[in-house]
Amino acid sequence: MKKMQPLMVAAAVLGLSIPMTALAKTVPAPITTQVGKGALDYQETIGNLRVTFKFVSMKEHMQAAGIEMPKDMKETHHLKVDFLDAKTGKPFTEGEVKVKVQGPDKVAQVKDLVAMNNRFCSDLDLSKKGKYGVMTKFQLKGREVQSIKFWYTVK
Repeated sequence: MKKMQPLMVAAAVLGLSIPMTALAKTVPAPITTQVGKGALDYQETIGNLRVTFKFVSMKEHMQAAGIEMPKDMKETHHLKVDFLDAKTGKPFTEGEVKVKVQGPDKVAQVKDLVAMNNRFCSDLDLSKKGKYGVMTKFQLKGREVQSIKFWYTVK
């Protein structure tokens, strides 16, 4: 049994390191920040996958949908995430997408994004001014688990 211990330890270490190397494949790209209606808040390309993030105020989102804004709504922003084939522009519409947003007050929100209108969306509370850390982990149909991290500033 003592002869097996080093082998078992090596197997355990190797088994734990494989998931970490899978996450290490995502290298952050430079932030593409633009101001104005229709602008993207962040964009990153991983291989043949182009991912774009856009935050829209809930008021603007509800007006565009033709819905009256509920008075008791605590979420202040609507997040839209597009996953596109970088060459063809074809959207990836199936998969699981989670986002964790940590605010300037260190309070975190974790949301499962919902697939709708060829993108993934969720409502978030970004009511405090300052920097928000946005961490997204996703597995699109037929692809490996990937992640993207960036900062978003509410002014």
